[in-house]
Amino acid sequence: MKNKNLLVILPLCFLILFNGKKYEEAVKERLFLPIKLCLEGQDCGTSSQASQMATSTQTEIKKVQLSEGSEHEVKMLNSGEGGQMIFEPAVIKVSLGDTIHFKATDMSHNSASVEGMVPEGAESWAGQLNQDISITLNTEGVYVYQCDPHAMMAMIGVIQVGEALNMEDIKQASQNYRSTLVMNADRIDNYLNQL
Repeated sequence: MKNKNLLVILPLCFLILFNGKKYEEAVKERLFLPIKLCLEGQDCGTSSQASQMATSTQTEIKKVQLSEGSEHEVKMLNSGEGGQMIFEPAVIKVSLGDTIHFKATDMSHNSASVEGMVPEGAESWAGQLNQDISITLNTEGVYVYQCDPHAMMAMIGVIQVGEALNMEDIKQASQNYRSTLVMNADRIDNYLNQL
């Protein structure tokens, strides 16, 4: 009986850990370390090269433009352009009174506002697992939301409604929020920098 249970549990664990990727790809991804190896006498980079790399990284951040229309869709995904466990789009700018439709495209996700990371006086929300939820945003400012089951993996998103009146408060709160993230801790800063 125990062996029979193992035959059911092991494939399920494999699916959860590797999210449908081939085993070899998943192992390589988890073990990859971006290291530059320099032999004696070789130019291993100068401070000007490091400076150029830092500058190119900073210029890669594209600012998000105001999304057109009054209805917007955000998908809840296991994998997307921005990585694993992600909302797509993860950052969006909308107008006051617009509606966001969160779509449970992949299973085991929800959308819930993060306590203390919405504009003062704004309504919070918490969608059910595996279900779509629509919210209308009637308070200007920046909203940060998450998928509750995948919050520690930084499955988060950011919405700017009208002007970013509470950006400083959000940035301060994000420092504490980062400490709860086990992986992808830089997502919150990257997303906020796109506004």
